[in-house]
Amino acid sequence: MESGLNFIDLILKASFLVQLVMLTLVGLSIASWAIIFQRKSVIGNALGNAKKFEQRFWSGMELSKLYNEVTARDGQQEGLEALFVAGFKEFARHQKNSINAAGLIIEGTNRSMRVALSREIEKLESSLSFLATVGSISPYIGLFGTVWGIMNAFIALGQVKQATLQMVAPGIAEALIATAMGLFAAIPAVMAYNRYAKNVEKLENLYVNFMEEFANILHRQAAAQAEAKQNVPA
Repeated sequence: MESGLNFIDLILKASFLVQLVMLTLVGLSIASWAIIFQRKSVIGNALGNAKKFEQRFWSGMELSKLYNEVTARDGQQEGLEALFVAGFKEFARHQKNSINAAGLIIEGTNRSMRVALSREIEKLESSLSFLATVGSISPYIGLFGTVWGIMNAFIALGQVKQATLQMVAPGIAEALIATAMGLFAAIPAVMAYNRYAKNVEKLENLYVNFMEEFANILHRQAAAQAEAKQNVPA
């Protein structure tokens, strides 16, 4: 209990600038932890929903039926569902306009899915740059507080005739607290950023593979329909 009181006492007796550094680091740490938990939920849900949709997509259900089922639900589609809806909607639009060139149909479909992919990745990467920033600057902010605290300790030391360890120790301790708080803010942010960036990359690869497979399926359908129309007797 005494060490805890001493720790608090060191913070309260620190210089204003060192206290400001500590307060900044505490704020960055709280914000980064909030983002860590929020991103964990978003990215975790995206991974789970992608696996579920893939199972439905490859279950043999007709694409038009799957499209109607997905779009009938309330709320905006996300992840693979968003890519599927964007691609199939563009495909159906070309079919409705009686465009028979399979290449033109798939080119438009791919363009729509790439736009949807960009939006989905942007959602997943939201706030990750903040974690990277916290991980990069927090140690330097803490180091600044450390340097300032040590400098104040030596200035105070130079103003007395006989220096003792008890006179220097508080200033050194408050300086080291700033360093520790900087590391406390930085380490979780860096670890979370690396993990989530890897998961986002995994999701992006999954999305791109799905786009290619889906485009191939639509290309075969468009080519078959175009061939069937050509074989219809005039």
